[in-house]
Amino acid sequence: MFHGYRPALGDAPTLVFANSLGTDLRVWERIVARLPDSWGVLRHDKRGHGLSAARATLSIETLTDDVETLLDQYRVGDFAGVGLSVGGLVMQRLALRRPAQMTHLVLSDTAAKIGSPEIWNPRIETVLRDGIAAIGAAILERWFAPAYRQTEDFALWQAMLERTPAAGYAQVCAAIRDADYTADLARIAQPTLVLAGAEDSSTPPALVRAMAAGIAGARFVEIGAAGHLPCVEQPERFTAELLGHLRG
Repeated sequence: MFHGYRPALGDAPTLVFANSLGTDLRVWERIVARLPDSWGVLRHDKRGHGLSAARATLSIETLTDDVETLLDQYRVGDFAGVGLSVGGLVMQRLALRRPAQMTHLVLSDTAAKIGSPEIWNPRIETVLRDGIAAIGAAILERWFAPAYRQTEDFALWQAMLERTPAAGYAQVCAAIRDADYTADLARIAQPTLVLAGAEDSSTPPALVRAMAAGIAGARFVEIGAAGHLPCVEQPERFTAELLGHLRG
């Protein structure tokens, strides 16, 4: 599994990131670049994405297994979990598996249950038959606010999406389809920050806000001029909220 690790210096915190569907660890570049140099960072390409090989079977639980393997490999102690979209589902599970290690939780543009079989099954069939490019335009409309889609940056993320292996993408779609952790939200005890792009139509703000309401003490923040990837479109605001949460 492809990953990148930077150990923390002294008493600085370590952040463990989990990416969204159709992206690799580079989705966090603009956030990592704004963190203090002393902070630890652990990023990875989930199975079937980026430079990570797929596995025979995949679920949110097995994706969480992979993160735990990396935590153990690098002997990471306390850490803050930061999850985007499907990465948010992974971090919800990790919060319950590693309650003593995860000191803070940040969930961005995610929910305890995302979509339904009626949404995911046709997408899986199309991707496996015709490739991701066949649905790329529709996905990118949900990912980014209209103004951002007119920038030169936009082509970078389009390329990232369309180069994701179809089989790996479809596997993660099925993992999302089969996950429902609504009943477990009340068990999350970490101080939790929940972020949502105001123009996100993949996980609309109302859905993300409802998830936040299920986590005791969670703080919900809506980020303007951003779609499903506010860490890309509004990295300064995203980082400011992240730092405020960890230092608060």
